[in-house]
Amino acid sequence: MLHVAGEIEDFCSKLGRKPYIYLTGGDPILHPDFWRLLEYFHESGMRFCIMGNPFHLTPDVCGRMRSLGCVKYQVSLDGLESTHDMFRRSGSFNATLEAIKIIKDSGMWVAVMSTVSKKNCKEIPDIIDLVDALGVDVHAVGRYCPTSIEKAYDQDTHMAPLEYKAFMEECYNRYTAHKDSKTTYHLKDHLWTLFFYEKGLFAPDDSLPANVVVDGCNCGRNHVTILPTGMVYACRRMESPIGSIKDKGLYELWTSAAFDEYRRYDKFTKCGKCRLKAYCRGCPAVTYGYTHNMYDADPQCWMEVEE
Repeated sequence: MLHVAGEIEDFCSKLGRKPYIYLTGGDPILHPDFWRLLEYFHESGMRFCIMGNPFHLTPDVCGRMRSLGCVKYQVSLDGLESTHDMFRRSGSFNATLEAIKIIKDSGMWVAVMSTVSKKNCKEIPDIIDLVDALGVDVHAVGRYCPTSIEKAYDQDTHMAPLEYKAFMEECYNRYTAHKDSKTTYHLKDHLWTLFFYEKGLFAPDDSLPANVVVDGCNCGRNHVTILPTGMVYACRRMESPIGSIKDKGLYELWTSAAFDEYRRYDKFTKCGKCRLKAYCRGCPAVTYGYTHNMYDADPQCWMEVEE
Protein backbone atom coordinates (compact mmCIF):
# COMPACT_ATOMS: atom_id res chain seq x y z
CA MET A 1 0.00 0.00 0.00
CA LEU A 2 2.84 2.39 0.77
CA HIS A 3 4.47 1.47 -2.54
CA VAL A 4 1.26 2.31 -4.38
CA ALA A 5 0.88 5.60 -2.48
CA GLY A 6 4.46 6.50 -3.38
CA GLU A 7 3.80 5.70 -7.04
CA ILE A 8 0.75 7.97 -6.97
CA GLU A 9 2.83 10.82 -5.54
CA ASP A 10 5.56 10.31 -8.16
CA PHE A 11 3.00 10.04 -10.98
CA CYS A 12 1.24 13.26 -10.01
CA SER A 13 4.52 15.09 -9.52
CA LYS A 14 5.59 14.21 -13.08
CA LEU A 15 2.27 15.44 -14.46
CA GLY A 16 2.17 18.58 -12.33
CA ARG A 17 -1.00 17.46 -10.59
CA LYS A 18 -2.01 17.06 -6.95
CA PRO A 19 -3.09 13.58 -5.88
CA TYR A 20 -6.76 13.05 -5.08
CA ILE A 21 -7.55 9.53 -4.01
CA TYR A 22 -10.87 7.70 -3.83
CA LEU A 23 -10.47 4.77 -1.47
CA THR A 24 -13.09 2.07 -1.85
CA GLY A 25 -13.80 -1.65 -1.40
CA GLY A 26 -15.96 -3.48 -0.17
CA ASP A 27 -15.73 -1.44 2.96
CA PRO A 28 -12.24 0.05 3.39
CA ILE A 29 -12.79 0.56 7.13
CA LEU A 30 -12.60 -3.21 7.65
CA HIS A 31 -9.04 -3.48 6.34
CA PRO A 32 -6.58 -4.10 9.21
CA ASP A 33 -4.24 -1.35 7.95
CA PHE A 34 -6.98 1.18 7.20
CA TRP A 35 -5.93 3.69 9.87
CA ARG A 36 -2.25 3.30 9.11
CA LEU A 37 -2.92 4.16 5.47
CA LEU A 38 -4.99 7.21 6.41
CA GLU A 39 -2.22 8.38 8.72
CA TYR A 40 0.22 8.13 5.80
CA PHE A 41 -2.14 10.15 3.57
CA HIS A 42 -2.40 12.76 6.32
CA GLU A 43 1.35 12.99 6.88
CA SER A 44 1.92 13.26 3.13
CA GLY A 45 -0.76 15.92 2.67
CA MET A 46 -2.68 13.79 0.16
CA ARG A 47 -6.35 14.66 -0.32
CA PHE A 48 -8.64 11.65 -0.23
CA CYS A 49 -12.21 10.56 0.16
CA ILE A 50 -13.82 7.22 0.91
CA MET A 51 -16.57 5.33 -0.90
CA GLY A 52 -17.85 2.80 1.59
CA ASN A 53 -20.77 1.36 3.53
CA PRO A 54 -22.82 2.93 6.34
CA PHE A 55 -22.68 0.02 8.76
CA HIS A 56 -19.50 0.78 10.69
CA LEU A 57 -19.78 4.55 10.92
CA THR A 58 -19.92 6.07 14.39
CA PRO A 59 -19.21 9.63 15.56
CA ASP A 60 -15.79 8.50 16.78
CA VAL A 61 -14.92 6.74 13.48
CA CYS A 62 -16.05 9.69 11.35
CA GLY A 63 -14.34 12.18 13.62
CA ARG A 64 -11.08 10.28 13.34
CA MET A 65 -11.34 10.09 9.55
CA ARG A 66 -11.98 13.82 9.40
CA SER A 67 -9.01 14.56 11.67
CA LEU A 68 -6.80 12.61 9.27
CA GLY A 69 -7.94 14.72 6.33
CA CYS A 70 -10.76 12.72 4.75
CA VAL A 71 -12.57 15.24 2.57
CA LYS A 72 -15.72 13.29 1.75
CA TYR A 73 -17.49 10.01 2.51
CA GLN A 74 -19.79 8.51 -0.12
CA VAL A 75 -22.71 6.17 0.53
CA SER A 76 -25.39 4.78 -1.78
CA LEU A 77 -29.14 5.25 -2.01
CA ASP A 78 -30.48 3.15 -4.86
CA GLY A 79 -34.16 3.72 -4.25
CA LEU A 80 -36.62 4.20 -1.43
CA GLU A 81 -36.56 1.87 1.55
CA SER A 82 -37.87 -1.44 0.17
CA THR A 83 -36.07 -1.07 -3.17
CA HIS A 84 -32.76 -0.02 -1.67
CA ASP A 85 -32.89 -2.83 0.91
CA MET A 86 -33.64 -5.31 -1.88
CA PHE A 87 -30.44 -4.24 -3.66
CA ARG A 88 -28.32 -4.05 -0.51
CA ARG A 89 -29.65 -5.76 2.63
CA SER A 90 -32.47 -5.39 5.12
CA GLY A 91 -32.05 -2.26 7.21
CA SER A 92 -29.55 -0.69 4.85
CA PHE A 93 -31.76 2.25 3.92
CA ASN A 94 -32.27 3.41 7.50
CA ALA A 95 -28.62 2.74 8.35
CA THR A 96 -27.64 5.00 5.44
CA LEU A 97 -29.90 7.82 6.61
CA GLU A 98 -28.35 7.58 10.08
CA ALA A 99 -24.84 7.53 8.59
CA ILE A 100 -25.53 10.66 6.55
CA LYS A 101 -26.18 12.63 9.74
CA ILE A 102 -23.05 11.23 11.42
CA ILE A 103 -20.87 12.08 8.41
CA LYS A 104 -22.27 15.63 8.24
CA ASP A 105 -21.76 16.16 11.97
CA SER A 106 -18.11 15.11 11.63
CA GLY A 107 -17.39 17.95 9.19
CA MET A 108 -16.78 15.71 6.18
CA TRP A 109 -18.78 16.28 3.02
CA VAL A 110 -21.39 13.61 2.53
CA ALA A 111 -21.96 12.31 -0.98
CA VAL A 112 -24.76 10.02 -2.11
CA MET A 113 -24.54 7.91 -5.23
CA SER A 114 -27.60 6.38 -6.88
CA THR A 115 -27.25 3.69 -9.54
CA VAL A 116 -30.18 3.71 -11.93
CA SER A 117 -31.77 0.98 -14.05
CA LYS A 118 -35.30 0.25 -15.19
CA LYS A 119 -35.87 -1.47 -11.86
CA ASN A 120 -35.57 1.72 -9.78
CA CYS A 121 -35.74 4.64 -12.23
CA LYS A 122 -39.16 5.84 -11.03
CA GLU A 123 -37.82 6.28 -7.48
CA ILE A 124 -34.69 8.28 -8.25
CA PRO A 125 -36.56 11.62 -8.58
CA ASP A 126 -37.83 11.07 -5.02
CA ILE A 127 -34.24 10.40 -3.93
CA ILE A 128 -33.35 13.81 -5.40
CA ASP A 129 -35.95 15.37 -3.09
CA LEU A 130 -34.75 13.27 -0.15
CA VAL A 131 -31.08 14.24 -0.37
CA ASP A 132 -32.10 17.89 -0.57
CA ALA A 133 -34.14 17.49 2.64
CA LEU A 134 -31.20 15.73 4.33
CA GLY A 135 -28.73 18.46 3.38
CA VAL A 136 -26.46 16.08 1.48
CA ASP A 137 -23.48 17.90 -0.04
CA VAL A 138 -23.26 16.01 -3.34
CA HIS A 139 -25.65 13.69 -5.15
CA ALA A 140 -24.90 11.86 -8.37
CA VAL A 141 -26.75 9.33 -10.51
CA GLY A 142 -24.86 6.72 -12.52
CA ARG A 143 -26.22 4.10 -14.86
CA TYR A 144 -26.22 0.41 -14.03
CA CYS A 145 -23.23 -1.20 -15.71
CA PRO A 146 -23.96 -4.82 -16.75
CA THR A 147 -21.37 -7.35 -15.65
CA SER A 148 -22.00 -9.60 -18.65
CA ILE A 149 -23.51 -9.34 -22.11
CA GLU A 150 -26.14 -11.86 -21.02
CA LYS A 151 -27.40 -9.41 -18.36
CA ALA A 152 -27.30 -6.34 -20.59
CA TYR A 153 -30.81 -6.55 -22.02
CA ASP A 154 -32.50 -7.99 -18.94
CA GLN A 155 -36.08 -6.71 -19.08
CA ASP A 156 -35.92 -5.66 -15.42
CA THR A 157 -32.85 -3.47 -15.81
CA HIS A 158 -32.41 -2.34 -19.44
CA MET A 159 -33.61 1.15 -20.33
CA ALA A 160 -34.20 1.97 -23.99
CA PRO A 161 -32.78 5.30 -25.16
CA LEU A 162 -36.06 7.24 -25.11
CA GLU A 163 -36.94 5.73 -21.73
CA TYR A 164 -33.66 7.03 -20.40
CA LYS A 165 -34.24 10.45 -21.94
CA ALA A 166 -37.65 10.63 -20.23
CA PHE A 167 -35.99 9.68 -16.95
CA MET A 168 -33.46 12.49 -17.37
CA GLU A 169 -36.29 14.93 -18.06
CA GLU A 170 -37.96 14.01 -14.78
CA CYS A 171 -34.67 14.41 -12.92
CA TYR A 172 -34.09 17.76 -14.61
CA ASN A 173 -37.50 18.96 -13.41
CA ARG A 174 -36.55 18.04 -9.83
CA TYR A 175 -33.13 19.68 -10.16
CA THR A 176 -34.83 22.84 -11.39
CA ALA A 177 -37.20 22.75 -8.44
CA HIS A 178 -34.18 22.55 -6.13
CA LYS A 179 -32.14 25.25 -7.86
CA ASP A 180 -31.46 26.93 -4.49
CA SER A 181 -30.54 23.66 -2.77
CA LYS A 182 -27.39 23.32 -0.68
CA THR A 183 -26.92 19.98 -2.43
CA THR A 184 -24.69 19.95 -5.50
CA TYR A 185 -26.32 17.71 -8.06
CA HIS A 186 -23.36 16.28 -9.95
CA LEU A 187 -24.52 15.45 -13.48
CA LYS A 188 -22.25 12.45 -13.74
CA ASP A 189 -23.67 10.96 -16.92
CA HIS A 190 -22.16 12.57 -20.01
CA LEU A 191 -25.46 12.13 -21.85
CA TRP A 192 -26.48 15.28 -19.96
CA THR A 193 -24.41 17.09 -22.60
CA LEU A 194 -26.75 15.75 -25.28
CA PHE A 195 -29.76 16.58 -23.11
CA PHE A 196 -28.69 20.22 -22.71
CA TYR A 197 -27.65 20.46 -26.36
CA GLU A 198 -31.16 19.57 -27.46
CA LYS A 199 -32.62 22.13 -25.05
CA GLY A 200 -30.37 24.84 -26.52
CA LEU A 201 -28.43 25.14 -23.25
CA PHE A 202 -25.11 23.90 -24.64
CA ALA A 203 -23.32 24.75 -27.88
CA PRO A 204 -20.23 22.80 -29.00
CA ASP A 205 -17.18 24.46 -30.51
CA ASP A 206 -17.14 23.05 -34.03
CA SER A 207 -13.67 24.47 -34.69
CA LEU A 208 -11.93 21.88 -32.48
CA PRO A 209 -9.53 19.53 -34.31
CA ALA A 210 -11.06 16.17 -35.16
CA ASN A 211 -9.32 14.05 -32.53
CA VAL A 212 -9.33 16.52 -29.62
CA VAL A 213 -11.58 15.94 -26.61
CA VAL A 214 -12.15 18.47 -23.86
CA ASP A 215 -14.82 16.83 -21.70
CA GLY A 216 -16.86 13.68 -21.36
CA CYS A 217 -15.66 10.25 -20.26
CA ASN A 218 -12.61 10.41 -18.00
CA CYS A 219 -11.19 7.07 -19.13
CA GLY A 220 -7.59 7.67 -20.16
CA ARG A 221 -7.91 11.40 -19.47
CA ASN A 222 -7.72 12.25 -15.79
CA HIS A 223 -8.14 9.21 -13.60
CA VAL A 224 -6.67 5.78 -13.09
CA THR A 225 -7.76 2.79 -10.99
CA ILE A 226 -5.46 0.55 -8.95
CA LEU A 227 -6.86 -2.75 -7.69
CA PRO A 228 -5.77 -4.46 -4.44
CA THR A 229 -3.71 -6.89 -6.55
CA GLY A 230 -1.68 -4.02 -8.01
CA MET A 231 -3.36 -4.31 -11.41
CA VAL A 232 -3.98 -0.93 -13.02
CA TYR A 233 -7.27 -0.40 -14.87
CA ALA A 234 -8.13 2.39 -17.26
CA CYS A 235 -11.64 2.43 -15.75
CA ARG A 236 -12.86 0.85 -12.55
CA ARG A 237 -16.28 0.07 -14.03
CA MET A 238 -15.09 -2.28 -16.76
CA GLU A 239 -12.44 -4.87 -17.49
CA SER A 240 -9.63 -2.59 -18.65
CA PRO A 241 -6.27 -3.97 -17.44
CA ILE A 242 -3.13 -2.04 -18.37
CA GLY A 243 -0.47 -3.81 -16.32
CA SER A 244 0.70 -4.28 -12.76
CA ILE A 245 2.13 -1.52 -10.61
CA LYS A 246 4.34 -4.26 -9.12
CA ASP A 247 6.12 -4.53 -12.46
CA LYS A 248 6.08 -0.99 -13.85
CA GLY A 249 5.75 2.51 -12.45
CA LEU A 250 2.38 4.22 -12.66
CA TYR A 251 3.70 6.96 -14.94
CA GLU A 252 5.16 4.34 -17.28
CA LEU A 253 1.81 2.54 -17.41
CA TRP A 254 -0.10 5.79 -17.97
CA THR A 255 2.08 6.73 -20.95
CA SER A 256 2.14 3.20 -22.42
CA ALA A 257 0.71 1.96 -25.71
CA ALA A 258 -1.64 -0.26 -23.67
CA PHE A 259 -3.22 2.80 -22.05
CA ASP A 260 -3.34 4.61 -25.39
CA GLU A 261 -5.77 1.94 -26.60
CA TYR A 262 -8.33 3.58 -24.30
CA ARG A 263 -7.71 6.97 -25.90
CA ARG A 264 -8.49 5.98 -29.50
CA TYR A 265 -11.22 8.52 -30.11
CA ASP A 266 -11.17 7.67 -33.80
CA LYS A 267 -12.54 4.21 -32.96
CA PHE A 268 -15.93 5.35 -31.59
CA THR A 269 -18.40 3.90 -34.08
CA LYS A 270 -21.28 6.31 -33.39
CA CYS A 271 -19.72 9.05 -31.27
CA GLY A 272 -17.01 9.51 -33.89
CA LYS A 273 -19.64 10.91 -36.27
CA CYS A 274 -21.38 13.02 -33.65
CA ARG A 275 -21.08 16.78 -33.26
CA LEU A 276 -20.72 16.24 -29.50
CA LYS A 277 -17.79 13.80 -29.64
CA ALA A 278 -15.37 16.18 -27.93
CA TYR A 279 -17.76 16.69 -25.02
CA CYS A 280 -19.74 13.51 -24.45
CA ARG A 281 -19.08 9.97 -25.79
CA GLY A 282 -21.64 8.58 -23.36
CA CYS A 283 -20.35 5.95 -20.95
CA PRO A 284 -17.88 3.51 -22.52
CA ALA A 285 -18.08 1.30 -19.40
CA VAL A 286 -21.83 0.84 -19.80
CA THR A 287 -21.27 0.21 -23.51
CA TYR A 288 -18.61 -2.38 -22.65
CA GLY A 289 -21.10 -4.12 -20.38
CA TYR A 290 -23.46 -4.49 -23.34
CA THR A 291 -21.00 -5.40 -26.11
CA HIS A 292 -17.51 -5.90 -24.61
CA ASN A 293 -16.37 -3.09 -26.93
CA MET A 294 -16.23 0.32 -25.27
CA TYR A 295 -16.16 2.04 -28.67
CA ASP A 296 -19.59 0.76 -29.73
CA ALA A 297 -22.67 2.98 -29.59
CA ASP A 298 -23.84 3.86 -26.10
CA PRO A 299 -26.97 1.72 -25.47
CA GLN A 300 -28.94 4.62 -23.95
CA CYS A 301 -27.93 7.35 -26.41
CA TRP A 302 -30.90 8.65 -28.41
CA MET A 303 -28.89 10.96 -30.69
CA GLU A 304 -29.32 10.31 -34.40
CA VAL A 305 -26.14 10.80 -36.41
CA GLU A 306 -25.58 10.66 -40.14
CA GLU A 307 -23.74 7.60 -41.42
